[in-house]
Order: sequence, then C-alpha cells, then structure tokens
Amino acid sequence: MSPLADTVARRRTFAIIAHPDAGKTTLTEKLLLFGGAIQMAGAVKARGEARRAHSDWMKVERERGISVTSAVMTFDFEGRVFNLLDTPGHEDFSEDTYRTLTAVDSAVMVLDAAKGIEGQTRKLFEVCRMRDVPIITFVNKMDREALDPFDLLDDIEQNLQLEVTPASWPIGMGRGFLGCYDLLGDRLALLEKTSREALPGAGETCQGLDDPKLDRMLPDHAVATLREQVEMARGLCPEFDLDAYRAGNRTPVFFGSAINNFGVRELLHGLAQYAPPPRPQPTTARAVEPTENKVAGFVFKIQANMDPKHRDRIAFTRLASGHFKRGMKLKHSRSGKAMNIHNPLLFLAQDRERAEEAFAGDIIGIPNYGGLRIGDALTEGEDLRFTGIPSFAPEMLQKVRPEDPLKAKHLGRALGQLAEEGAANVFKPMIGADWVVGVVGGLQFDVMADRIRTEYDLPVRFEPTELYTARWVEGEDARELKKFIDANRSAMAEDYDGAPVFMARNAWHLNKAVEDWPNLKFSKTREHLD
Repeated sequence: MSPLADTVARRRTFAIIAHPDAGKTTLTEKLLLFGGAIQMAGAVKARGEARRAHSDWMKVERERGISVTSAVMTFDFEGRVFNLLDTPGHEDFSEDTYRTLTAVDSAVMVLDAAKGIEGQTRKLFEVCRMRDVPIITFVNKMDREALDPFDLLDDIEQNLQLEVTPASWPIGMGRGFLGCYDLLGDRLALLEKTSREALPGAGETCQGLDDPKLDRMLPDHAVATLREQVEMARGLCPEFDLDAYRAGNRTPVFFGSAINNFGVRELLHGLAQYAPPPRPQPTTARAVEPTENKVAGFVFKIQANMDPKHRDRIAFTRLASGHFKRGMKLKHSRSGKAMNIHNPLLFLAQDRERAEEAFAGDIIGIPNYGGLRIGDALTEGEDLRFTGIPSFAPEMLQKVRPEDPLKAKHLGRALGQLAEEGAANVFKPMIGADWVVGVVGGLQFDVMADRIRTEYDLPVRFEPTELYTARWVEGEDARELKKFIDANRSAMAEDYDGAPVFMARNAWHLNKAVEDWPNLKFSKTREHLD
C-alpha cells in the first residue's frame, strides 16, 4: 500500500443522526472525551471558556437547546483519524442535514432505549439509505427504564427494513443496569460508579460466555439471563458481516449510557474497526477515487459568522482525493479561476487551527468572501462537477421586509449571503419589491430573523404569503421556457443564482401549469452544480 493510500485508509468520516433528545450532543461530547479532544465531560453544559468544546455554538441553539447547524470535529483514536460531523437533530433543518450526509462515509444512529425508532430518526435514516451510507446503531440511556432489547432490535428491523446484529448485549436496565457483554470482542464491561469526568476501564477479556470469570463477576440471575438472551439473539439475528454492513443492509447494535461514559469506547472501537475509509465520490464525468494523487474536493456547507468578531465566512470542503497542503493553488471549476488556499482550517466545533495538510476524507474550512458556494468543486486542474448535493423546494414561503424601509438594499445583501450558505431559498419575484424566503421548517424563519438582526444589525419582519410552494422550471427549448415565463410573470421569481422559479398559489395552480406545459420540467430539487 502506498503512503497516501495508507494515510487515507486511516480516515473515518461519519455523522451522528438522532431524534431530538436521544442524547446525540452528550454522545458527541463523550466521543471527543475518549478521543482526547476535550479534557472534561460536561463541557456542553459548562460556562465560559469550557463552553468552547460545545458543538452547538450558535446563539439560537444555546437558547433552544437544539442543534441547527452542522459542526465538524476532528480527533484521533486507536491510530485512526476521525472526522465527526454533527448534524441538526431538529426536523426543521433537514436540508442542512441532507447536505452534511453527502460529505460522510458512514453514520451512527442514536436511539433512546425507552423510545426506539422515532419520527426524525426515520427521516434521517431514509437520507442515509438513498446514499447507501453504512450505519452503526447506539442504543443510549440503558441506565434508565428501557424497552426490552429484543423489542428494540425488532423495531429497527421492522421499521427501517434493516438487518440487525447485536454487537454488545445489555446486562439489565434502569437501576439494575450492570453493564454490557461485547459480543464481537468477547469482553465484559461493567458499569463503574465513577465520576462522569473519569473514563471507564476497557473491561475484562473473556473466553466466550461460558468463561467462569462471568460467574465470579456477575450475580447468578444476571449471568443466567445474559447467557440465555445472547443464545436466543444469536439464533434470531444474522452474524455480523462487514460487507453487508458497508453496503448499508445491516447494522451492528451497541448498547450503552453516554452520560455515564458507558459503551462509548466499544462504539468508537467499532467505528475504528468496521466503518469504511473514504469512499469514491460521484461526479458527472466519473467517480473520484480517494487514493488519486491529485487533490479534488467539494463545498457542502457554508457558514457565516462562526467568529462574530471577524464577520467570517467558512466554506466547509470535503476532500475527495489526494494530499492537500496549505498554500496550494486549486482551480475553482465554476469560475475557472485559480484560488490560493493560504489559511485552510481544521475544526473542533468552534475552535479551529490552521491546517498544514489534509487528505481525502478530511473536512477543511476555507475562509471565503463570497467566491465559493455549496456544490462548488476545487481541483488541481480537472473540471469536475460533483453530484448529489441538492437544494429542496421549500415547503413554507414568507415575505421578508426590513423594519426600516431605507435598508432594503442591506436586506438584499444579507439574504444573498444566507442563500449562499444554503440556510434558506431566497426568491426575488419578477413583479413587486418584496423578497420571498422559502424554508423546509418553520423554525428556520425564527433563526433567520435572529441572525439577520444580530449579524447584520438589521431588524426584519417575516409575513405570511398566499403562496403554496415553489418549483424550479427548466426546459430544453429556450423559446418555450421564455414563453412560459412571459405568460406567468405574476407567479415567477428568480432564485439567488438567477434560475427561474414558479411560485404556485395552490395545488391546482401547480397542477394546471404542469398539465398546460408538458415539455417543461417543474422540479422539487435542484442540484448544486457549479
């Protein structure tokens, strides 16, 4: 194996998906704790300086206790480099989550042991399935009253049509939760009554479930139940199969309690051992292999004002191939211009450091003053267009106006920057002076109003419209497309890139347009192709 291939093979780039309150933020923090990236547990709840290890750094996230942006955290464990992309758990931010999932090679699905599969978990899982993203499951909160482990496995299998293999097995639950038996590593790990800052031991290696050690270390009833349940589980569930997992058809299931640091080491070990290294990335011309010598990457997220003091804009870029070095000149495919990447960044949530080098699978941040957009490709010369990074037709549309009418131009600039980030769709109707903002979930309007006020010093009002939905309009015949636009000017707008958008008043209005113009395409999604 070449030095480049060896370095790339050590990368694990993954996201955590979960329903709100399943314990995703706590698990994220504990993964960083085990990886040595933070020194104390509880940093999520801490104040002052300790707060910087927190992945939910935006003001509105702290106030509401939810994640609404995707942060990136890099750490090492067992000779692997982990790039963890935290995703919004709130359903109103599914578009940002979708784009984040285009930049990862695998995912960890976190379930609340008392609730099993919940609505948002199912939605996020479907996004993973569309991309064949392999999933490891972590059943959290076993230290509380929980569903029977067989019911939890059945829930995953029935609800998600996903084969399950228990990777560990819980010994009791709630107050009677004693620990887990690691089925893939033959190791007994007992819940230790230590402080939440202390890392538990690695557990006791066993020679299978018949090892007399188990009889010495566990109460009689617990060891009898463990042996009986594991035998039954092994009879009901298929054995762990690496190919089936990496194809996205089977999930290994770990049990634990993130708040007690329990089960986190086994989960990380599972990611290190089984999660795929960087995968090939699709483009319109070919698949880009991670071990290619030349650097290529794509922008999947843009975030403004991560550092409020500097009004910065960071383009989060997934490297698809090659060995990147600071100061490299890369071609920006959309403009055809060369860009000198002088100050690339690596992240630990809001903290950052200059990246001297990075490899396929890594996420780097490129400070950006409006030149880069979501979907843009950066290469060492080749013209590439990465696919599968869409914009979604908004489900909610509102007008937005500045409280001071003289600041309409300022509002246009602020909305343009938020549109570049992919925070929302921004439309300029062909008739009338108002801007229309489209989002997937209502909470996004609150976040946008808050950000425009705090980041641009511009109080705004969002007002309801009578609009039903928006569709991008495309046609092979330019004359027919122009004819449609001219005939429907009162219902037409342009998005931030100048693409024509049909704004339907109701379902009938949309269906009639589709029926009357059969040669035009009315799209719910639009690829971010540069």
